[in-house]
Amino acid sequence: MRVAIVGASGAVGQEFLRILAQRNFPLDDLVLFGSERSAGRKYQFRGKEYEVKLLQHNDDFKDIDIAFTSAGAGTSKEFAEDITRYGCVMIDNSSAFRMEQDVPLVVPECNAEDALTRPRGIIANPNCTTILMVVVLQPIERLSHIRRIHVSSYQSASGAGAAAMAELEQQYREIVETGEVKTVSKFPHQLAYNVIPQIDKMTENDYTKEEMKMFNETRKIMHSDVRTSATCVRVSSLRSHSESVWLETETPLEIADIRKVLADAPGVTLEDDPQNYVYPMPMESAGKDDVYVGRVRKDLADDNGITLWLTGDQIRKGAALNAVQIAEYLLEKDERFK
Repeated sequence: MRVAIVGASGAVGQEFLRILAQRNFPLDDLVLFGSERSAGRKYQFRGKEYEVKLLQHNDDFKDIDIAFTSAGAGTSKEFAEDITRYGCVMIDNSSAFRMEQDVPLVVPECNAEDALTRPRGIIANPNCTTILMVVVLQPIERLSHIRRIHVSSYQSASGAGAAAMAELEQQYREIVETGEVKTVSKFPHQLAYNVIPQIDKMTENDYTKEEMKMFNETRKIMHSDVRTSATCVRVSSLRSHSESVWLETETPLEIADIRKVLADAPGVTLEDDPQNYVYPMPMESAGKDDVYVGRVRKDLADDNGITLWLTGDQIRKGAALNAVQIAEYLLEKDERFK
């Protein structure tokens, strides 16, 4: 089993290395790829040093079984043919192929079996906010079909990459040292002590691309006609996204039943005792695998409505961990890897 990581020097690429080691992923050889800027860097993995190779249009993927790619949509589109030409399975963390009909969009807790049908040899990893939400909603969907979702996200700096996390830390240092922020480049406005109600570019309907991803990707993953209206907000936490979710089901559900299915759901940790100040927060979910959920309650404006709060690590379950779980599923279920 030979595995490659494309974009090895980025925040998600580095998380791939940690997760593959932590989960003892069964690989025999590892190949790291990157841009001209990162080529030549060296990283440790399971006691061995690996050097990042320059990603090029050649036959470097001829003997690779699985490639985890996280180098941006442009790079994924440019090199997809090189990666998949000889049968390598490309598990792509960018937005490049998510809505292509012949590319499965997979969250293993929801639709793992979709990964087995991949005509182009590509499996898409969904947007981080979508992943966190559907992991929690899928168990509720089994109780009653979810017709509508309203969600506001509270997304950390980590969603914009390692440089954005460094910028947030730098802004706080500048405030302490000089009383003003001088470094603003990764975000359209100062993020420290602020929230920015825009993530990604605006579309013609005044929803951002991030918000439209939540609409479209949720339907594809859950095989559903559900309609999602999202407001995605960047907040000044460093790592882990949170979401306030309102959902409407076809039939009324009891809160006790919802809590039970969430407590039993894979990839979910229920922390829901608000009377005693027990609910999940991003500081707690950072570095963890599960999506944490709490504040589960009946909606006061709709008899079929439920409101809940969730938080999860954007770099782990929202990106690298989800991709590794897809690969683990392939090793278990796909005849090619047996």
